Amino acid sequence: MRWTTSFIPTLREDPADAEAVSHRLMVRAGLVRQLTAGVYVYLPLGQRAIDKVNTIIREEMNGIGGQEITMPVLHPAELWQQSGRWYDIKDEMFRLKDRHGRDMCLGMTHEEVVAWLASKEIRSYRELPQVWYQIQTKERDEARPRSGVLRTREFWMKDAYTLDVDDAGLDVAYEKQKEAYKRIFRRSGVAFHVVESDVGMMGGAGAHEFMAPSEAGEDEIARCPACGYAANVELARSKPPAAPSADAARGEVATPGVRTIAEVCQLLAIEPAQTIKSLLYIGPSGPVLALVRGDQQLHEKKLARVLGGEVRAAHPDEVRDALGAPVGSVGPVGATVPIVADEAIGEGTYVAGANREGFHLRGVQPGRDFTARPADLHMAQAGDACPSCGTPLLVERVIEVGNIFKLGTRYSAKLGATYLDEQGQAHPIVMGSYGIGPARIVASAIEQRHDADGIIWPWSIAPVQVLVLPVNPKQPPVREMAERVYRELSEAGFEVMLDDREERPGVKFKDADLLGVPIRVTVGALLGREGKVEVRTRRDRQDVTVAPDGVVSAVRDLARSLASEL
Repeated sequence: MRWTTSFIPTLREDPADAEAVSHRLMVRAGLVRQLTAGVYVYLPLGQRAIDKVNTIIREEMNGIGGQEITMPVLHPAELWQQSGRWYDIKDEMFRLKDRHGRDMCLGMTHEEVVAWLASKEIRSYRELPQVWYQIQTKERDEARPRSGVLRTREFWMKDAYTLDVDDAGLDVAYEKQKEAYKRIFRRSGVAFHVVESDVGMMGGAGAHEFMAPSEAGEDEIARCPACGYAANVELARSKPPAAPSADAARGEVATPGVRTIAEVCQLLAIEPAQTIKSLLYIGPSGPVLALVRGDQQLHEKKLARVLGGEVRAAHPDEVRDALGAPVGSVGPVGATVPIVADEAIGEGTYVAGANREGFHLRGVQPGRDFTARPADLHMAQAGDACPSCGTPLLVERVIEVGNIFKLGTRYSAKLGATYLDEQGQAHPIVMGSYGIGPARIVASAIEQRHDADGIIWPWSIAPVQVLVLPVNPKQPPVREMAERVYRELSEAGFEVMLDDREERPGVKFKDADLLGVPIRVTVGALLGREGKVEVRTRRDRQDVTVAPDGVVSAVRDLARSLASEL
């Protein structure tokens, strides 16, 4: 590659709307351009990085028996109606009608299509197991596209699907996929955690997410540095510190104008852990009062799992109708709606709302003063004890870069994907689904590997491996030596770019750091003085001076060192 014949539109300034580091640097380095909210054009260097990731993905998928297929983005509504997701997914699905008025949609994922294909082609247990995968465009009407390519409406996904005769076969396939995912992220230079997760709209018997630590992440995980326990906070269990008991004497106390836990604590000179936070939700069967300790936060997805369906916070008028008091004064004592209490609310006494405006109750004892269904409702917080070993948990912001699901027969049973066993009996095929985001891998690598000047690419996914930079190509000796080094490195098998622009040295050096090419060979003043060139890695910026005849050897050694880190 020559810079003068390549399309590399670098920018000096950050884009005004960029928040995440990866968004800022991918735009500045000329990797992407935004067409509209959540929709991006991948420019040549961005495409090269994506291609590198996809090559790694294909190698690992093929290595565990994966067979690549391509499924359409445009789906008939009937498949999604059969699975039920046409009705369950409200706003995220792009829906349209064809010229004949038939309902269609743009695929967010392809479980329905895989089940349809299996229903047409798989007949016998002898044809199982199967592993099918694709790298395909997905469409999702994301409510709040942000953070560059991390949250978009159109994106690439590698989605794989396993088809087995039973749960034991699924377990084997699931572990193979999990291990392949670990190798993909390691080879791509991305640090990650494997965590337990909620099955969400995918359904099934279990799921894991692969999370890359980053401040740009929109998810949080709780993890134990001692035993390795890790889970998304929407699923993570933890043991909060024990709460000191409040005043044991039962009685009402006037709390005029007090609405929040902080205000109650200030008025009564108590700690948040000595209070009960009472929150009314509308669940699948009507209103439910959910309780957590005042120093904890309720996670709505945990409550939804307990109640078996979607929940929403009750409106103020619904709160007053159900409990006879406004928000801020409600509590469990005397409540006539079902109560679910977090497990951290144990023995002892607490302060809670009195279900009378402007009053709270002291000395409230669970079990004596109210009866509740116990459940894990609170969100794990840093410092809570690990549920497995008791070590204080860490909470990190993360980017979800992959997920895997044990679907079981949820889709195959509904779409008629069955096989005949040895006795000729029909059974639904047992499925697994496995997704990974190539663009998210690229963005996560940039989030984890950058400095104030630009990107620091991992060797394996760098768009270009070596940059040859003649400081002043107008000088014949410099230009000729740069051409020679460029040619010899290319012949040695490296992916090389020659910065042959007649541009100021400062501009060229800044662009080199911004692009983050792993190895730079500078042909400049040292050539005239000592007959040598400078070789440096972007990672540590340490220069090695070598004679022109030693450039290929020096680059090969550095490349070997960079590749071995992954």
